Amino acid sequence: MTFTQTSDPTIREHVQAWQKLDVDKQLALFWFIYKEMGGSITPAAPGASTVSPEIAEGLFNQVKELSHEQQLQVQRDLINKVDTQISREYGSLGDTTKLLFWYRLSQGMDTGTIIPVPSDYELPSECQALFGRIQGLEFEQQITLFRDYVSPMGAEAKAGAEI
Repeated sequence: MTFTQTSDPTIREHVQAWQKLDVDKQLALFWFIYKEMGGSITPAAPGASTVSPEIAEGLFNQVKELSHEQQLQVQRDLINKVDTQISREYGSLGDTTKLLFWYRLSQGMDTGTIIPVPSDYELPSECQALFGRIQGLEFEQQITLFRDYVSPMGAEAKAGAEI
């Protein structure tokens, strides 16, 4: 099931193309986007009225305390909507807070507190092509694309259960 929040066919097409990549390629593409475009995208997230920086930071700190392999698994689980405590906590966040959480992960990757992409990793050609198309979008479309991409990740909290 593909989920998008916008009716913009261009955004929908980009989100669907991204979601069709295997999970590790999705993560790599997200990493490259933040490395190349994070400076312009990220200021929109922390300053947004719907963001909860403390909540994003709290979830980030939970992930930071895990081993690198567990950190990678958490990211894979979020994309695959695996029902875990962290995935349920993430699923309960607002979209802008989700963006901030992913940004914090990318910052952690820069500092080595979060498992980094191997230094010799090359983005596969299908990811490079999608990356180029994303770079060509207007800023507002990019933000909408990223929100639509991160929004359906994670698992839903269960009634009567701990988050």
